[in-house]
Amino acid sequence: MKTTVSGCPIEDAMRLLSGRWRTLLVYYLIDGKKRFAQLRRDNPRISHRILTHELRALEGAGVITRTVVPGKIAHVEYELTEGGRKLVPLINALGDWYEDLQRQREPDRAAI
Repeated sequence: MKTTVSGCPIEDAMRLLSGRWRTLLVYYLIDGKKRFAQLRRDNPRISHRILTHELRALEGAGVITRTVVPGKIAHVEYELTEGGRKLVPLINALGDWYEDLQRQREPDRAAI
């Protein structure tokens, strides 16, 4: 990850979670482990290549873990790390904030 000149932790966090998919991937992992195919179903508009890239970035940052589960047909599972689980209240608060904002804007839209 690119280092910021200012060393601002907010800027670094925003860079880590920026983009269209990373925060959503964390959100979809809140309930526990998921396979790659499950994450694709949760995010049908993301390509295989981009999903792989985003999961690798989150893994490299220590937000998620990737575990190969052996068996007749091996598969990979992703789950939040302890650090990733610390994002859960923030992501839930972000969703609550957005819903509140939309409710506040509804009277403004009705006046138009």
